[in-house]
Order: sequence, then C-alpha cells, then structure tokens
Amino acid sequence: MGLINATVWDAADAAEDLGYALGRGEQVRFAFRMVRDSIIFTDRRIMITDIQGLTGSKRRYLSIPYRAITTFALESAGHFDLDTELTITVSGSEPIALNLSRGADVPGLVTLLTEYLAPGK
Repeated sequence: MGLINATVWDAADAAEDLGYALGRGEQVRFAFRMVRDSIIFTDRRIMITDIQGLTGSKRRYLSIPYRAITTFALESAGHFDLDTELTITVSGSEPIALNLSRGADVPGLVTLLTEYLAPGK
C-alpha cells in the first residue's frame, strides 16, 4: 500500500474536507493528498483514505493509532529524488510505504512521530 507522490495539503483544508471522519477534538497536524486519496496525521492517529472506482463511491479508510506503530523510517528527498519516503511498521502487518512530495516537512514529521511513538503515549 502506498500513496505515490502525495502532495502537501493544508491541514485546515483537510480537517474541513474530512471532518466527518475525525473524532471530537481530534486535530490534523499534517496532511497529504493525491488526486482523490489522502493521508492525514492527527494528534491521535494516521488515517489513509483510498477512494476507489470511477465514481468514487467506494471508499476505504485505514486508521492507524500511533500506539500500533512499532517502527518508522523516513528518508528525505535529495537533489535527484522527487519525494520523501516514509515507511511505518504496524504490529502484525506488512510495512506501509508512503511517498510524499518534496515539500513535506520532514523535521516536523520526525518530531510528530517521535512524540507520539514515545512510551506512555
């Protein structure tokens, strides 16, 4: 599974568009999207939305609470790379690889993941 070259999406716009899928008080910290799919980093979880079919009426939501993530790897874009590669490993499943556009706030993502993956969160 992976979003290929997902572009940076304004967190406020993502919260407005996907507000129906957020919990009470849940805050969007980072957001990325492709044409129809998206990945949202909130203060509680990572949510991946996969819109399928020609009409977009079939949707798949994957919610990954931070407590389920065992490891993450983040490789920032270089001079010749066009994207940032994020790989997360969830307990009991295959790693999930995501490709984020060059404009991704890599230090911000590392801080967020480190903060929420710390013991006791």
